[in-house]
Amino acid sequence: MGIVAGLDSSPDFTRIVVCDADTGAVIRQGYAPHPVEGRPSDVDPQAWLLSLGEAAGGGLLEGVQAIGVSAQQNAVVPLDAQGNTVRPALVGGDKRAQVAAADLVDALGGKEAWAQAVGCVPQAAQPVTKLRWLAKNEPENALRTAVLLQAHDWLVWQLLGRPVRRTTDRGGASGTGYWSAATGGYRPDLVELALGHQAMLPEVIGPSDAAGTTPEGLLISAGTGETMAAAFGLGIGLGDAVVSLGASGSVMAVHPEALADQSGMITSLADATGMHLPVVTTLNAVRALRGTAELLGLPDLESLSELAMKSTPGAHGLVLLPYLEGERTPNLPHTAGTLAGLRRESMKPEHLARAAFEGMLCGLADALDVLRGRGVEVRRIFLLGPAAELPAVQASAPSLFGAQVVVPQPADYTAIGAARQAAWALGVSQGTLDPRTPPAWQGAAAQVLEPGEELPVGQAVRQQFTAVREQTHPGAFRP
Repeated sequence: MGIVAGLDSSPDFTRIVVCDADTGAVIRQGYAPHPVEGRPSDVDPQAWLLSLGEAAGGGLLEGVQAIGVSAQQNAVVPLDAQGNTVRPALVGGDKRAQVAAADLVDALGGKEAWAQAVGCVPQAAQPVTKLRWLAKNEPENALRTAVLLQAHDWLVWQLLGRPVRRTTDRGGASGTGYWSAATGGYRPDLVELALGHQAMLPEVIGPSDAAGTTPEGLLISAGTGETMAAAFGLGIGLGDAVVSLGASGSVMAVHPEALADQSGMITSLADATGMHLPVVTTLNAVRALRGTAELLGLPDLESLSELAMKSTPGAHGLVLLPYLEGERTPNLPHTAGTLAGLRRESMKPEHLARAAFEGMLCGLADALDVLRGRGVEVRRIFLLGPAAELPAVQASAPSLFGAQVVVPQPADYTAIGAARQAAWALGVSQGTLDPRTPPAWQGAAAQVLEPGEELPVGQAVRQQFTAVREQTHPGAFRP
């Protein structure tokens, strides 16, 4: 079919990969940082276009027939009636909006009402919450806002020459807080509840649809959010879950239907293929490892892992509940971490190091159990993030998660997912691909780890962790 490109506009940079449309093999790539220092809460979206132009320099897109755009989620670009930005885009985990999130939850009648309405409970980062913040803190800007786009919607619209038609996809729409993955429709009343009045919303097009064609003949696919693009680039399907190890952690899985969760632990997103992507997040993952390394005077996580490997499963009874920043799963926003099981024989650095790894992974296993408890099948777990390479993580994860663990080689999966979407739209437009079946690209090169004979040991460690959690926070967690 030729060559296609995928664009990942993250909070910090733009990365572009050019791929063979049939196999997904990466042919060439470009990169440029955004011309913005740090991670501000307000960003002029022109910065995204500037880094896009730089990343695409040197003829990178020469011969490309279609391009897919993925971008950071939770960014909202308010436009006036003429299509000009009313103010800089509101991006990222916007802590300014925490009060607005609580206001919105109350205004609709509680968490359960939101879960039923759109499959998620407003958090500070979500677009719907940022609209509430805008209405309360910048009422004149809120009044001027006539059109609402997310980052990938805005970039697609710019690439197409700012046409009258504005589009988005199910994946991006599902993170806004005013579109329901269960019904496949917008809730304009929730936009009005947040912003104070109605606004135009982009048309939600199908996973294999094209948003349009540039004057130069370049096909542009629907685009999607970075989470959905990464899942599509990895090639996950039913039975697969993804555990991401960042400072905080997240667990997502492919599921055939939307899940409404009145506790607010599950965010019900849509994926880039027509399926659903329920997500559970934890506030504490690698930050628990970094804190332990600092406590032990170790220079890095590699040293912590090496030390942990000198201990044994169960860390001689030492258990760390890693709730250092409070926790979302379970919902304990104001709690602190707990170190339990201190005995003379367990008070050694290697046992504390082991307890940190086991505590982090047991916290993520709890998040996995939230999904399993709702009927989500988990046979295989993709483990992402630099910490996934650490021997102490790989030694414990399969038995603690109770499933096969796949550690993909580092690659630009978000940009690759966007390119795969472009190949799909191109194939459908040419009549060579089915609109219901994405192109079968080669899977991610990966290391595969099996629980094997260690499974009973891992389950014993989980029971030890669960006992301490239930004793310390009785009834806080009901998967």
